[in-house]
Amino acid sequence: MIPLSSLPEIEAVLNGASALLLCLGYRFIRRKRVAAHRACMLLAFLASTLFLAAYLVYHAHKGSMPFRGTGWLRAVYFTILISHTVLAVAIVPLVLVTLARALRGRFDRHAAIARVTLPLWLYVSVTGVVVYLMLYRLPRP
Repeated sequence: MIPLSSLPEIEAVLNGASALLLCLGYRFIRRKRVAAHRACMLLAFLASTLFLAAYLVYHAHKGSMPFRGTGWLRAVYFTILISHTVLAVAIVPLVLVTLARALRGRFDRHAAIARVTLPLWLYVSVTGVVVYLMLYRLPRP
């Protein structure tokens, strides 16, 4: 059993893994390595899905963590958090449509939407790690 207090760190690792897999998947498809691209993207989807499950479990039991920073750092944090949260909601249907088009072999339509999905998904994954670091790893004032 994983203690609830470990979930934020696990969530950050899953977000980081998703970001890395997205970058690798992009690199593979640019080099026409379709099988490696597919594997990376499916693993990125799995990592993001596991992140979402861990996030929902943690916040259902613990609620939200207040940011304790002040001044300009507080403004930076909330700018990142707001953009991350809005795009995290928007990315879910984009990822599902992108994945569905690939699985159905509609590669022309898959590529078209993937050009939008990839940078947004990557942003959400990276900023998820940044939010974790700012909430849990910055020294307390």
